[in-house]
Amino acid sequence: MLDSTPVAKKALPLKFYRRKTETVARELLGLKLCVMHGQNITAGYIVETEAYLGETDRACHTFGGRKTARTEPMFLSGGHVYVYFIYGLFHCLNVVTEKENVPEAVLIRALQPLNPKDDIKRYSGPGKLCRELKIDKSYNRLTFDCPKIWIEKGITVKANDIIASPRIGIASAQDAVFWPLRFSIKNHPSISKKV
Repeated sequence: MLDSTPVAKKALPLKFYRRKTETVARELLGLKLCVMHGQNITAGYIVETEAYLGETDRACHTFGGRKTARTEPMFLSGGHVYVYFIYGLFHCLNVVTEKENVPEAVLIRALQPLNPKDDIKRYSGPGKLCRELKIDKSYNRLTFDCPKIWIEKGITVKANDIIASPRIGIASAQDAVFWPLRFSIKNHPSISKKV
């Protein structure tokens, strides 16, 4: 478990996200995702991510340069929010990375809640965490430095505590199925599926 000492609110600068997608996916681990509802903040530490590498990645929504109404936020500059709806049931939260027109993103897969009394499994999976944080399509196209949603400093995660493994749920993505672009904190109880 990560130390849950409170951290003062201070959104990361958007330039943090305007870098290589794999780097951002790794460095998001341990950072604190915050969502404001009225006067209340719900937050958790990011413990699992997946990188999606745009036009050359068969598992990515923008593979082959695909640009639709759904994927358009991925073509914005790094630091934008990309939320999509899957299976008619769940919203999934993504951090857009890279510069404008390089349509890549990082999926936030799991969080550790700040309150140690919270059921950790309620944040174990991209659909679950969006449900708990009440994230829906209204967040799409916002930036991660706005008053509604932001990411701030959290806890430092050591490089040897990070595991890279294949992504989940992309069986039709040919060779991309095996790319080690899922990043998680070793042995963390919140991750959505055992590595």
